[in-house]
Amino acid sequence: MVRPDRRARGPHIREQERTTTSPLPLDDVAPAPGEGRSETVHVAASDVEILRHRDVAALEAADKALLDSLLAGLRARLPVRRSTRRTPWRRGEIDVRSTLRSMLRQMGEPSRIDHRRRGLRARRVVLLVDVSGSMRPYADALLRLAHVVVHARGPAGGGPTTTVEVFTLGTRLTRITEALRIRDPERALVRAGEQVPDWSGGTRLGEVLRVFLSGVGTRHLTRGAVVVIISDGWERGDGGELGTQLGRIHRLAHRVIWANPHRGKAGYRPVQTGIVAALPHVDAFVAGHSLRAFEELPGGDR
Repeated sequence: MVRPDRRARGPHIREQERTTTSPLPLDDVAPAPGEGRSETVHVAASDVEILRHRDVAALEAADKALLDSLLAGLRARLPVRRSTRRTPWRRGEIDVRSTLRSMLRQMGEPSRIDHRRRGLRARRVVLLVDVSGSMRPYADALLRLAHVVVHARGPAGGGPTTTVEVFTLGTRLTRITEALRIRDPERALVRAGEQVPDWSGGTRLGEVLRVFLSGVGTRHLTRGAVVVIISDGWERGDGGELGTQLGRIHRLAHRVIWANPHRGKAGYRPVQTGIVAALPHVDAFVAGHSLRAFEELPGGDR
């Protein structure tokens, strides 16, 4: 799950707050000390809250710059799973070895009883981002989101994990994980753009997923993972092929989430060929058009 980082205050956000003015009419009476600043900050916060719910494809240049700053301030909390290794804990099963060592250090005198439990490990997340022509207005924001997820920290505040894989989908499958591991988001997106040969092309999701599941370096990635597919479902290939490959992914993965940019819009109906084929094989069909929707991805249970 991706959430706003309360500690992050990017320079673009501060600048936006300073230059935002109140839309209310002003009179000639000087405001009380601190009153004008309070109104300005309140309006700025309201503008940011409105932006969080707006469709990123309809944003103007200034709003897109603010969106980029907000995306950079997000922090991703990866789904986790129990590991086989035990770690000390305040309750749970008795750690006999640790308890006996404590008693020996006290010359056999009774000591406290130590407990342990199975530790937590980050569950693998696989992001499959559609970069076809119909997804072009969302591509930049989605790759910035993927950059945030790639740099997410592990359980208990550990360092960045290596359990996130990112691929682009179109007419070909392209792995861009290494490019997104560059710390600076602008450089990372430039590097990723240089690696993707099918920007704004067609969409053959079924064929691409078949390649993903049969590739030597990729076929093992979905086992036990949370797989997030971000696409509008405009499939030019065989819908039956897409359903078959998604069925295979669903049997291997821990959870399959399909995020559609049109899902959160009024009047949307899931009638596209790809969506109709996908729905029987996904665990969640969610919106993927706004910052608020991005904050709920990659999802997955704890």
